[in-house]
Amino acid sequence: MALIQCGFYSEMLGFATSMNVIVPQTLGGAAGKRVYPVLYLLHGLTDDHTAWLRYSSVERYAAARGLAVVMPEAHRSFYSDMDRYRRYWTFVSEELPTIAESLFPVADSRRQRYAAGLSMGGYGALKLALGRPDRYYAAASLSGVTDLGAIGSFMGDEAEMVYGGRPPAGSDGDLFELARRVAGSDGPRPLLYQCCGTEDELYGENVRFRDHAAGLGLNLHYEEEPGGHDWDYWDRNIRRVIDWLPLGPDAGPAREES
Repeated sequence: MALIQCGFYSEMLGFATSMNVIVPQTLGGAAGKRVYPVLYLLHGLTDDHTAWLRYSSVERYAAARGLAVVMPEAHRSFYSDMDRYRRYWTFVSEELPTIAESLFPVADSRRQRYAAGLSMGGYGALKLALGRPDRYYAAASLSGVTDLGAIGSFMGDEAEMVYGGRPPAGSDGDLFELARRVAGSDGPRPLLYQCCGTEDELYGENVRFRDHAAGLGLNLHYEEEPGGHDWDYWDRNIRRVIDWLPLGPDAGPAREES
């Protein structure tokens, strides 16, 4: 695998930012022109774009499946177009893939584009899949925040920067509402993977979202086991997520719904 530590300018954010990218490395001939399936892997609230490489073995897991991984910096944005700050949702859902596809040999098709993340990043990954099901084939949430309205309990006044003090229920940032929209549309339905440790403080809201998605008939694979909100849990489970991803027509345990 090649590791690229990339600094670039974001028009959406209005400043220079960073992403780490790992790409399978092939030498010579036509194989060197291959375009790889790509996972957009999102960090949590107190981490940055380096966290997945520092605290997990994601590079080894991705190498085993020939998967490129893009890990962007998103600060404490909740991957949202923030009320008082920057347009992080537009950045991660639209600008980031365009830039990554222009710079690296990563796929530009929905069928080979995936998202995953932990905690705040789990929220972001589900939001990408449910908010842009036309662009993301599958997404995985590890110990994800599934109820945006609950973030005030640990972010305090800072939460108002995300949704401006307006109730998030029913908005474009509400995963429960986005799931209803996808289930009620004739458009594509993403494959979803959700996991959470039973000792995690976010376990209750993860169970609620699991039951909500199941009631809507969405294609959701759910896993739980003893574990907390920590890297031991996330390292184990990002490996399971990468093994689950359906990278090709005959790969993976799941199939897209029509």
